[in-house]
Amino acid sequence: MSYSIAEAARRSGLSIDTLRYYERIKLVDPPARDTAGRRAYSDEDLAWLEFLTHLRTTGMPIKMMREYAQLRRHGDASAARRMGILIEQRNSVRARIAELQSCLDILDYKIDNYDRICRDMVAAGVTVEEMSA
Repeated sequence: MSYSIAEAARRSGLSIDTLRYYERIKLVDPPARDTAGRRAYSDEDLAWLEFLTHLRTTGMPIKMMREYAQLRRHGDASAARRMGILIEQRNSVRARIAELQSCLDILDYKIDNYDRICRDMVAAGVTVEEMSA
């Protein structure tokens, strides 16, 4: 299957400008061209774009993504380094999740505390209007 740049953008959730940028900085190989010379993205190209999007979502810096993309072009010979990059990123994601979990715990504590205060006020006969004032 072949997709125009507009269709690839729609399917990937990336803008046309982002697709061109990724090509320019060598995150993606230049896609094939159709008979009119227009970019023709393949399903494999879209799968790679989806993977890149996931890497970005994890917070991986573009510089590291570029290194990963360059290594990918070397095939299996670069598997160990690519795995190392992904392990580093996984560790970073896990640390971020732990940080966010700590923040969530604090929010839950504060919400529970305010819920207790509000229930105590209702039990004491305070109206909602008085609590909001």
